[in-house]
Parts: sequence; C-alpha cells; structure tokens
Amino acid sequence: ARSKGTRQRQAAAITRQVADKMIDATGTRPIDCRDRALLLVMRDLLARRSEIVALDVADITINDDGTATALIRRGKTDQTGQGAVRLIGPGATAALKAWLAVAKIEAGPVFASLTRGGAVRDRLPAGDVARILKRMATRAKVEHAADISGHSARVGMAQDLTAHGCELAAVMQAGRWATPAMPARYAEHLQARRGAVAVFYGLR
Repeated sequence: ARSKGTRQRQAAAITRQVADKMIDATGTRPIDCRDRALLLVMRDLLARRSEIVALDVADITINDDGTATALIRRGKTDQTGQGAVRLIGPGATAALKAWLAVAKIEAGPVFASLTRGGAVRDRLPAGDVARILKRMATRAKVEHAADISGHSARVGMAQDLTAHGCELAAVMQAGRWATPAMPARYAEHLQARRGAVAVFYGLR
C-alpha cells in the first residue's frame, strides 16, 4: 500500500451536462425509452445498479406535482431492508411514465430486458446497467465514455449536488452513504475550488 498507494480509479461522472448530451442522442424506440428513464431515474435516486434494477412498479408513487417517490427497499448500506424513500424529479418522472406506457408495464419490475423486437422480458440484470450507460455515452460521443460504469450516474449526481451548494451530510443522505469517504472523494475537485487557495486567488 505504501509503495503503490491505495487510491482507486474513479468512474467517469454522468453530470447533468453529460446526461443531457446522452439523452439528446437517444432515439424513440422502446429500448431508447427504457434507457432514457433508467439514466434519469438512476441520477435522481443516486441509485446503485442493484437498487435500480430491484425497483418494482409498487415501489413508485406518482405525485400530483409531476414528481414521484421511490421506495428503495434494500441497499448496500441497508442490509436489514428498512428501506428509504427518495424523490424522482419531474424530468425523470416523465421519462419513467413514458417508458412504462410504451412497455405496457403495470406491475412487477420497472426496468426489464427487451427482445430485439422490443417485447418486455424479465427483470433487467444488474450487469447490464453499465453496458447500457456506456452504449449511450458512446453514441453521444461523450468524452471518457470508456470509463462510464454502473456508478457513473451516482458519481455525477453527487457532484451536481455539491456544485449546487448541498453540504456533504445532505449528499450522504441523498445517496444513502454510511460514511463520508466516497461522496467526499466524488466531489473533491469541486471542494478544492472552494478551499483556502481558491479564496486567496478570489476564485470563490
């Protein structure tokens, strides 16, 4: 550890700017509707791969103001399954409703794998999430598309929340982190621009 270091390589972030670019390059086929909803809902929920594919229709509540809430029944830091309810914003909610309507999904898994003809199959495997995001990023010619992973939406939203002025504790709560280490690292470049040296140079 002393000779090689312990710093892990971070997944490329899907920030709002990157997500918008990926959405703009997405078509109108059923698979495109699914992928668009998957990306946007993942960002709003700061969801891990296992959490996003575990969502069922019964876990989603559509609100009158155009938003939705999702019950994340179990996560990496919630092994006892107490669950956590988190907000899905208007844009992601609209994309989610469009996907469910196109796929005619009324119960069961929210995100499903599809046949080549666009027919719904089984629950989307967690291992497919990274491939979907990477494919969307490659199509949109996103820089560092090769480094997109199943964590990229989570990393990007954590950075966006920090850039918007959210404190570390709020970001931890949104992403269901038990310790501050990972969200702090995700936002370390943004935090550096708010530090003492940034103040010295009048960059804040």
